Amino acid sequence: MLVAFDTTSGALTRMEDKSMGWVMEKRPELGLSFRLLAPLPNRRDNMVLGQKQDAVEVTRVSDHEVRLEWRNLRSEHGGVLPITFTARVTLQDGALTFDGTLENDSDLTVETLEYPYFGDLTPPSPGTSLHTEHMWYDNLVQQDLYPHFVNENGYWGGRFPRQTVDSKQSLFTLIQAPEQGIYIAMKAPSLPYLLEWEFEQHPGLVQSVNENVPRSPEISGLPVHLDAGTIHFIFAHPHSTFTLAPVEVRPYSGDWHAGVDIYKAWRATWFQQPYLPDWVQRVHSWLQLQENGAEEDYSIPYRDLDQYIDECAKNGVKAIQLVGWNRGGQDRGDPSQDTDPNLGTWQELRNAIGHAQSEGVKMILFAKLCWADLTTNWYRQELYKFAATDPYGIQYETNGYSYTTPTQLAGINNRRRAIMDVDSPTYRDLATHEFRKLLALHPDGWLFDEVCHHGPVEYSFSPDHGYTPPGFIYAGDMPFAKEMREAADQFSPDFLFAGEGPQDWLMQYYPVSYFRIGGGAVPVARYIDPWAPLMVAVTGIDDREKLNLILMDRYIISYEPYNFKGHLTDFPLMLAYGQKIDALRRKYQSWLWDAEFRDTLGADRIK
Repeated sequence: MLVAFDTTSGALTRMEDKSMGWVMEKRPELGLSFRLLAPLPNRRDNMVLGQKQDAVEVTRVSDHEVRLEWRNLRSEHGGVLPITFTARVTLQDGALTFDGTLENDSDLTVETLEYPYFGDLTPPSPGTSLHTEHMWYDNLVQQDLYPHFVNENGYWGGRFPRQTVDSKQSLFTLIQAPEQGIYIAMKAPSLPYLLEWEFEQHPGLVQSVNENVPRSPEISGLPVHLDAGTIHFIFAHPHSTFTLAPVEVRPYSGDWHAGVDIYKAWRATWFQQPYLPDWVQRVHSWLQLQENGAEEDYSIPYRDLDQYIDECAKNGVKAIQLVGWNRGGQDRGDPSQDTDPNLGTWQELRNAIGHAQSEGVKMILFAKLCWADLTTNWYRQELYKFAATDPYGIQYETNGYSYTTPTQLAGINNRRRAIMDVDSPTYRDLATHEFRKLLALHPDGWLFDEVCHHGPVEYSFSPDHGYTPPGFIYAGDMPFAKEMREAADQFSPDFLFAGEGPQDWLMQYYPVSYFRIGGGAVPVARYIDPWAPLMVAVTGIDDREKLNLILMDRYIISYEPYNFKGHLTDFPLMLAYGQKIDALRRKYQSWLWDAEFRDTLGADRIK
């Protein structure tokens, strides 16, 4: 690679992949360095623009390293601020790494710092398409950049069409052309804060009806260019120093597989493979079953579970994910893990779990510990203390879900929920106490529903949660998982942790990932880990096409007749086809189960 910096401003003015001839940053006059936000007491929109600063140092330390520094930064509305930003750019083995340290000696909080910041991200050629790809919910999400650009984030509040990719979903994003791409990653698997990859199309779209980007270098006398910024949400307090997580930028040849291969190589240096009980590593399938929704339907009392268990045992289904077993039913009463007296007694549920185990069927209890039902007395009396709050001291909420009755399906009486602050050690202790109630029933595992997100919350600004706010709420996921894993290990090391679409780093604690796919799903999670127990729902009466995708991508089958409200045998065509798939997998296990998943790349010859 060739990378050039302006010696006066420190702006990155050229970036070229010499091996493929792709000039990714072309016009020096559009080069940018950094940008930061330091709100004033009475004017939040106070930016520091790198293009208006003079660097005090731009030093080529070696052929592989450049050091840059800016001091006493001129803000747009707050005058000169005693802030120093020092950056280091290294080029090693074809990868650019951007490091930085902010020394904030001002009386202001620096909320965001954008670095690296590319002012002229250019496709390989004017006729070449460009799009982003990132990992979310075990799939690969794609968004066009060129020749079409969707105004996704900011709507009409921003000056330019804008879209973003968040590190809370994926530690990497790919900027993909047909035969080559750019890999960009936050090299911090602990996810200490939110990082956002931002793309802005300047000066705008030619036609909004079809979202066309101008094809010429300028239009109406204005330069046409794509800004690509990496936004670090650091919230650096006054008179503090903040070290940025490294950002790696690396070009590659090929499609998304080649970009993900870079991530896989780095992942191997930090990912701790979790222990898995033997049964979940074998060919098998599950049933998901709901006992009670959020509208008191009480459809399957605890005493009636035996017939569903016996059906699973008879038809070779190894596990049941049991939903709505706890007080209030599915998505109500959270985070309580008490049994529901309207479904029966605690002992009746324990007996049903024991019966399942005697029949060789594993019982996995569905739970949700990051939300709190606002309608409960428990919330009004205690849980409100641990709700995540916004910068104005107002608790965040989600609208809850619409189930069963016409009133709730219209969204009129939904049980709204607060988002609990898992950064708070006190709340984690409270939630782990609830988790121990689940363990006391002696199930074979649990599935943490919606473990992959915290609704509208990025940071909690609550002042009394045991840390200095704001707290990046996703940074609490791993400590929370660790505490619950330690509690489960006291019960049994074979106790299984599963989650709904956990992000890749969370699979160190939630190794079974349950999610849903459509016909165009890209199996990126399977490509990253060929043998991880990934599970996909089938809901159709004769759901052969979904089952074919499950076979092709080595997913575990989760049978869900009537959206997990029916008997396993209610959809006999679905069941029969799924049984054929599992039989085929067992017969040809070396090829269909034990072999490495290569997607469309082709196989190596068996030696």
